[in-house]
Order: sequence, then C-alpha cells, then structure tokens
Amino acid sequence: METAYWLTNVALETGYHFENGEVIGTETDSFHIQIVDGLIVDIIPANKPIATNLPIHDANHYLLLPSFRDMHIHLDKTYYGGPWKAPTIATKGIMTRLEEETELLPRLLPVAQERAAKLLDLLLRSGSTHIRTHCNVDPAIGLKNLEAILRVVEAYQEKASVEVVAFPQHGLLRSNSVALVREALHNGASFVGGVDPASIDQDIEKSLQKVMELAVEANANIDLHIHDPGHLGIFTFKRLAYLTEQAGWQGRVTISHALAFTDISSQEAGEVAELLAHQGISITSSVPIGRTIPIPLLHDKGVEISLGDDSITDHWSPFGKGDSLEKAGVLAERFGLIDERSLGQTLGYITGGITPLNNEGQRMWPNVGDNADFVLVDATCSAEAVARRARRIAVLFKGNLVAGSL
Repeated sequence: METAYWLTNVALETGYHFENGEVIGTETDSFHIQIVDGLIVDIIPANKPIATNLPIHDANHYLLLPSFRDMHIHLDKTYYGGPWKAPTIATKGIMTRLEEETELLPRLLPVAQERAAKLLDLLLRSGSTHIRTHCNVDPAIGLKNLEAILRVVEAYQEKASVEVVAFPQHGLLRSNSVALVREALHNGASFVGGVDPASIDQDIEKSLQKVMELAVEANANIDLHIHDPGHLGIFTFKRLAYLTEQAGWQGRVTISHALAFTDISSQEAGEVAELLAHQGISITSSVPIGRTIPIPLLHDKGVEISLGDDSITDHWSPFGKGDSLEKAGVLAERFGLIDERSLGQTLGYITGGITPLNNEGQRMWPNVGDNADFVLVDATCSAEAVARRARRIAVLFKGNLVAGSL
C-alpha cells in the first residue's frame, strides 16, 4: 500500500454502556485514520470532511483491533504446507519425539523454509503480525534450521515482526548444545531457549545457570519450555526467579507452558505468581485442554501472560489453526469469561496487553503515534470478536496490507 493514506469509516470502541452500574454493552463510533510511514498520525470523527490529496481506503465500518501476537510457535519443523501426516504414538513420552527428530529434521530441511513461509502466511491471515518462534539448535540439525528460518524472517520483514529463540530441544546440557546456542545467538537468534532443566537436563541449577550465562553474555532475553510437573516445576520457577534477580534480568525472562501451576493449590499458585511478577518473569501458554494453567489468577497477581499456538501439524501434534483469536476464545470459554467486559479484556492476552478499552471503559487504543499494526474484523466490539472468533477482513503491519483486502 501507499506510505501515506486515509483509512476511512473505521469502527472504534469508545466506551462501555452501563446500566445500574453493570456493563451491558460496548459503544462504538466511526472515525477516519491517517497513516503515514507506518504510523497513525491523525484520528478524526467520520462526520468530519477530509480535504486531502492522499489515497483513501474505505474500511466499511468494520471494527479495528490491535494486530495479534503468537508468542510461541515452532516454524522450523512443521508438516503444514506439505502432505498430511499424523504423529505416531509417543510410547516413551517426550523421548519418542526427540529420537524421531534426529532423523526427521535433516529429512525436512529441504522444505523447512518453504513450509515456514506457508505457516507464517497462515498466521498473517488470522491477524498475527508479531511472532516468536522457537527454532531447533541441536547436534542433529546444527544451525541449519536457524539459517532457513532467518531467510524467511528476512523475506517477511515488511509483513511481520519475528523473534527467534535458539531452542535446544534435546536439552541444553543433555545434548551438549551450549556452544551451538552461543553460535546461534551470534548469528541471528535473539533469545536463549531451554527445556525442562530437571527432567531433560537432569541438573536444574547447572542448566539454569548456563542459560543465564548465555543470556548475559549475548545481552539476550530468555524463553524456557518448562513442562515439569508439581513441585519439581515450581522449584525450577523459584530458582529461575532467583537467578533473574541476581543477573538483573528482570523483564527479560519468559516461561513457556509452566504446567506445574496446574498441580498446586490456588493459594500456592498465587504466591509463586507474585514472585514471578516481582521479577518481571512472563508466561506464555498454548491454553492446552488437558492442563490449562490458572491464567486469570496469574494475570491478577501481575504476571504478564501471552498466548501461542505451539506445534501446528507436526510430529508432536496433528492439531492447530494458527489463530490467536481462537486461542483467546478458548481461554474465555475455559475460565467462564462470558460477560462483555471480561470478553473484551481477554483480547489483551493476544495483543501484548493492548485493548481498545480499559476496565473502566476509557478508550486506550488507538492513539496518534501508534504503529499502524491492526486488524479489521467483522464484529461490533472486542467481546463479540473474541466470543465469535470474528472473521478477519484485513490485516495491516506498518500500515501495509499483509492479508485480506480493503
């Protein structure tokens, strides 16, 4: 699209409609938005005439929402875009998958870049323009998957923002991958990854310390898969919080999955959540049906929560739609978030905390100066968009149309 234009007749949420102190609906109005060089530079009521020589694109009163974020996905080892193949039964649990990868990843390498691009296209069509992908870095594949993913990231730099985690899927210590992760961080990866310091690496302290050393050395953020259950997982969280404080890495650490929260009492979960929040440690969840962590409780305690798709049609799982709005809707269903305000605020889990309205119904987004990263949806409000998984009409990144049509 043009570097400067008007997007007219955009529906924006302007406040909640209250009755007897209760939120019973969301008020919207129509606006014109001027976009220049990827930024919003003006927002005016739609009843105000525009005197301009700039191109005009009519939004036809579709609702404008912040674009979405898929904060946990594996672009580098998907079957998506290729022939259908269901995974095998994991008779030895995660070890089955790790054994499979030693043969599978080299075999998939010739199509890794093509399939990653097709998967990115799927995410874009759903409205996600910010993606964090974990990319295998291990003795079986070395840095070859990373090289393929970085080529895709480069090709899509005007369509999406993609963060790449150097992910030692086979265990940072178990697979002797410290040097590989370090090399990956010097060659385009921006996050240090890791997986289950207890059950995979079998040395919580050494594993976490190596992760933190790598992060500090490369001035990189951290995103760790921690599936370990019960108090084994909780102890790992606590040690990670301690090391985060020691390194001054507050606000730079994410725990993916954090399944141990499903195995403890609400009181203990709240106490651990406060510890993580104090260190700025965020959590990313795929909202699994079987073991959904207490997301609203963690959020209420101040933990930043984001959602991700994780595996999409690969040797780990045959499922996945690549749709962050679907994830938000599942979260709302799972926790009974059925009222207007709760549904609307659920949007924040897939936008980095950005919602058009705050809890009091004051308009918070969009504003002049914001990035022109947004989605036009066929819905009357955020609540309906989440509940009904509204149809995406157009997706824009840096003001450019990347999916759909205007």
